[in-house]
Amino acid sequence: AGVPIRLHTIAGLPLMEAKGLKRQVLLAVERLTYCCATQVYPNSKGLLNFALKKKLAPKGKLNLLGKGSSNGIDTHYFSPKEINTKQRKAVRDSLDIKPNDFVFSFVGRLVGDKGINELVAAFTTVHKNIPTAKLLLVGPYESDLDPLQPTTQHTIETHPNIITTGFQTDVRPYFSISDIFVFPSYREGFPNVVLQAVAMEVPCIVSDINGCNEIIQDEVSGAIVPPKQVTPLVKAMQAFYQNKNLCNTYAQKAKKYVQTHFERHQFWTYLLEEYKRQEQHVPTH
Repeated sequence: AGVPIRLHTIAGLPLMEAKGLKRQVLLAVERLTYCCATQVYPNSKGLLNFALKKKLAPKGKLNLLGKGSSNGIDTHYFSPKEINTKQRKAVRDSLDIKPNDFVFSFVGRLVGDKGINELVAAFTTVHKNIPTAKLLLVGPYESDLDPLQPTTQHTIETHPNIITTGFQTDVRPYFSISDIFVFPSYREGFPNVVLQAVAMEVPCIVSDINGCNEIIQDEVSGAIVPPKQVTPLVKAMQAFYQNKNLCNTYAQKAKKYVQTHFERHQFWTYLLEEYKRQEQHVPTH
C-alpha cells in the first residue's frame, strides 16, 4: 500500500514450543513479517536475543524499548489499595475460601503451555503437606488449541481445594486474596500478568523463561524455577508458605523494581520518543 514506516512488535512466539514442520512454517512467517517491517520491537530482552540467534532480522532493525513490555503497567490501578477489606471478604466468601486458608493463585489461560499440568500436579503434593492450601485458577480453558492432560482436567474438576473462576474482566480482586502467585509458563513475550501480580504486592514464583526472569530476580524479589518440572515447583511453593516474612520482602522489592522500570506512563514516553524518531524517516513529497 506504499506506507513508508511499518512498525512491528514481537509480543510472544508460539514457535518456541512448536516442533517439526510447524516450527519451520512459523519461523518462515516471522522472517517474512520482519522483512516487511521497517522496525521491529521485541517486548523483552529474551525475545530480542532469540530473534538475533535465529537471524529473524538484522540487529539494526531490532529495538527493545526501555527494559521491555508492550504497554507497561498502571501501578495505581493495579494496587492492593484499590480493593478494600469488604470486597476481599466478599470474594473469599463467594469462593468458599476460609480465613485461615492459604491461597496459591494462577491467572491466565488454562492450557498446557502455561504450565498448568505441572502446577496442578505440584499442588496436589503441596496440599498433602499443607491441608489449608487452596489453588485458585483464574482464566478460560482453550481445549481446542492447547488442551490440558486428561488427568489434570480430572484433578481440577474433582479436587476439593482447587477453585476455577473462568475468564474475569477484572482480576484485581483475585490477586487481592492471593498469598502466592504461581506462573510456571513454558514461553512468554513479556507477561503482563506477572507485572499485575507484582503491582498487587503478591509474592511470585515464575518459570525461568524470558520476560518472567526479567521481572523477578531469584531469591531477591521472588523465586524462579525451571519450566516443565514439578519437583522444583513443589519446593518453591512449600518454601514460600513456610517463610511468609521473606515472601513479603520479595513482594516489596519486586514492586519497587516494577515501579522504577515498567510504569505505564514511563513506557509511553519511550514509545512516543520512538515514534517521533521514526517520523523523521518519513519521505517528504
